[in-house]
Amino acid sequence: MYLANLKLSNFKSYADVEMDFCPNVNCLVGNNGVGKTNMLDGIYYLSFSKSCFSSNDVQNIRQGEDYFAIHGAYMIEGEGVTVSCILKRGQPKQMRWNGKAYNSLGEHIGRVPLVMVSPYDQQIIMEGSEVRRRFVDGVLSQTDRGYLTHLLQYQRAVEQRNKLLKQFYDDRQWDEASIAVWDEQLVRNGEVLYEGRRGFMKDFKPLFDEYFAWITNDTEQGTLEYMTHADVPLRQQLEEARQNDRYAQYTTVGPHKDDVELAIGGMAVKRFGSQGQQKTFVLALKLAQFEYIYQHGGVKPILLLDDVFDKLDMERVKQLVQLVGSDRFGQVFLTDTQPGRVEGIFEEMPQVEHRIMKIES
Repeated sequence: MYLANLKLSNFKSYADVEMDFCPNVNCLVGNNGVGKTNMLDGIYYLSFSKSCFSSNDVQNIRQGEDYFAIHGAYMIEGEGVTVSCILKRGQPKQMRWNGKAYNSLGEHIGRVPLVMVSPYDQQIIMEGSEVRRRFVDGVLSQTDRGYLTHLLQYQRAVEQRNKLLKQFYDDRQWDEASIAVWDEQLVRNGEVLYEGRRGFMKDFKPLFDEYFAWITNDTEQGTLEYMTHADVPLRQQLEEARQNDRYAQYTTVGPHKDDVELAIGGMAVKRFGSQGQQKTFVLALKLAQFEYIYQHGGVKPILLLDDVFDKLDMERVKQLVQLVGSDRFGQVFLTDTQPGRVEGIFEEMPQVEHRIMKIES
């Protein structure tokens, strides 16, 4: 699977642009602010029906315009497929597969698998547990539609249960039966999330270890540890936390409290890792995400690498390019501000099919 052609109309900084790509490594080079990341975000939209960076779709319409349109021409299993994302102000967003609109945007997730690595991924290390849960859930949702369904139902149940807890606290009343209704929803869906995440970590850890060792030339050891109370039945957790929830006015236990502990050499990456080590850790996470999706979905995801060379020494840059340019990966897009750097790297790797495209404002 690869993206052969991309058309952007009124999307972010682009009024109208069309580009062709090669099936292997595509390098978008140019100064900061010329739109390299915007182009990657357009490709991201065609996989997830949303931006990687903004939760408000309307903000991605070019200033002064009434709509944006993104069209991608893919080769999937030897056949041409067109994927489109269209948004008009005041109207619902549309995703189309070969011109046919989906009934639900969620139907599209997983059909064009993609992994993006960007400076924003530093949040996986630096921010709270919600970001790390979102990472795990995002990988699983691309490979297991059933997991995604249970995740959405669980999140809705937590939201409704929290509203009840707040209402009961404000009204100084308590209705055990009403809480029990949402407890059943939490248990039914939450146990599936626990099981899915445990299986994910079992398969994901060895992939992370392999890529971390590759990027660092085996000079450092990174570790992941799944922090959860999944060993205690969720129904029991909810019963034991009932009074705490009542006074806290929110649900204090469950899969939405899980976390993943990240460390290098036994020390927390967030507190003790250098910027280079943190970036290396994130790269290993995202490349392991690629491998996991490939192994569980049977299709190599498109890989987007946005500004990944910053904070990496040249040796690790070469290691990374050599890796993603190998047969192990499929189509790759990367951005860089230094044309000479990528040109020099590929001169040393003439066997890697690549295309270098200069992006100008």
